[in-house]
Amino acid sequence: MKQIAIIAPTASGKTALSIKLAHKIDAVILSLDSLSIYKQIDIASAKPTLKERDGIIHFGIDEIYPNEKFDVMKFIELYHQAKQYATQHNKNLIIVGGTSFYLKSLIDGISILPTITQGIQKIIDTKLQTFSNQELYEYLYRIDPTYMENIKPNDSYRIEKALSIYLQTKQKPSEYFIQNPPKPIIEDIQIYEIVWEVEALRQRIALRTKQMIAQGLIDEVIFLEQNYTRDFPPMKAIGIKETLDYLDSKITKKELEEKITIATAQLAKRQRTFNKGQFQNVIRGSLEELGKII
Repeated sequence: MKQIAIIAPTASGKTALSIKLAHKIDAVILSLDSLSIYKQIDIASAKPTLKERDGIIHFGIDEIYPNEKFDVMKFIELYHQAKQYATQHNKNLIIVGGTSFYLKSLIDGISILPTITQGIQKIIDTKLQTFSNQELYEYLYRIDPTYMENIKPNDSYRIEKALSIYLQTKQKPSEYFIQNPPKPIIEDIQIYEIVWEVEALRQRIALRTKQMIAQGLIDEVIFLEQNYTRDFPPMKAIGIKETLDYLDSKITKKELEEKITIATAQLAKRQRTFNKGQFQNVIRGSLEELGKII
C-alpha cells in the first residue's frame, strides 16, 4: 500500500486534486481538516459534497457531531481505520488537508497518555469547572515549570492534558513524557505541498468566502447555534464566529465577508509557516505542477 500526503493552506485546491488522484491510483482519502470532521458543519468547513467526492471513500469527514470531543488521539484512530480499510481492499491512501498538526503527529508519534480512572476524571472535571485556564496554568506552572513554559495560558487542551497526567500518575508531566517518549505511527510517506503566491491565494479565499455566504452560511450557523449553543469548540471556528457577530448585529454583512476573508488569509499564513518549519523532504509546486508530478 502506498501512502502520500497533500498539504497546503486553506482554499489551495487540495480537495479536487486529491479526488482526481485517488481515481488514478485507486486510493481512499483521509481528511486532515479539523472542521470537516463534524456532521452538520458543511458550508463553514468547505468540505466536499458527496457529489464532489465522486465515489471516493473518505475518512475524517462527518465522523462526529459538534458537541462531541475531538482530539489528536481520535484522529490517529481514524488513520488506523483508513489504513486498515485500504489494506483490506488493496487500495492506496491519500492524506489531505490543512490541519498539518495531525500529519505531524502521525510522523513524530505521540506519547501514550495514562488511562484516567473514573474517580480522577471527576476531580479533573471539578477543577475545570471551578478554576479558569489562567488559574490552572499557574497551578501547574508551580508544579512543573519545565513543561508549562512551552504552553500558553489559554491552551485549554494542553492544560487539561497536563492536569490529567499529574492527577492520575502523581508525576510531573515533563517526567512522564521522558519515561513515555513518542513513537512514530507512520514512516513511509511522501509529502506534497501546493504552493500559491500570497495575493493569488487571497483572491481564492475571497471568492470562496463570497460563495459560502451565498450558499447559506448564515442559515447554517443559526441552525448550529439553535442545536448546540455557542459553548463547543467548532463554534469558535473561522466563518462561524464571525457569523455569530453578524447575528448579534455587531457587524454588517459586508463586514462579515471581509472579516472571514481576513481571518482565513491569516490562517493560511500560519499554515504555510507551520508546513515550512515542520516537514522535511517535501515536494513543493503549483497545483498544476503537482498534478503532473504525482
